[in-house]
Amino acid sequence: MIVTNDAIKLLHKYEGLVLDAYLCPAKIPTIGYGNTFYEDGSKVKMGDKITKERAVELFENILENNFASQVKRLIKSRVTNNQFSALVSFAYNVGVGNLKRSTLLKLVNSNPNDPAIRNQFMRWNRAGGKVLLGLTRRRESEADLYFK
Repeated sequence: MIVTNDAIKLLHKYEGLVLDAYLCPAKIPTIGYGNTFYEDGSKVKMGDKITKERAVELFENILENNFASQVKRLIKSRVTNNQFSALVSFAYNVGVGNLKRSTLLKLVNSNPNDPAIRNQFMRWNRAGGKVLLGLTRRRESEADLYFK
């Protein structure tokens, strides 16, 4: 299973690139392409700054080592690269722990082609208890990629 270029484009689009640490909608210090921590596990702090080159390096390392590798271990059914990639994008945004406990993952592991999976993506469109249009659009894009 590999993370597709479509998924990387999706991640870059929805995460955006910010070189100075900022607070995301969930009030967590974030930098680069939506990173909340560095390769060594240390958390991003307000005041941190990085270059575009460092942001790309951080994104690639975190994506593969902290998300793709962990999502691979959670999937028990046979999925396509697009399905895998959509789940990695989802986990990158909501966290691997949330994916692990989700009905979304249960459905994927039971039947990766279940149409109800689309609705499970769409349930995850809130931050701080509020529905966010950006998260709704992201979940639609992830679901579209999953069923591509």
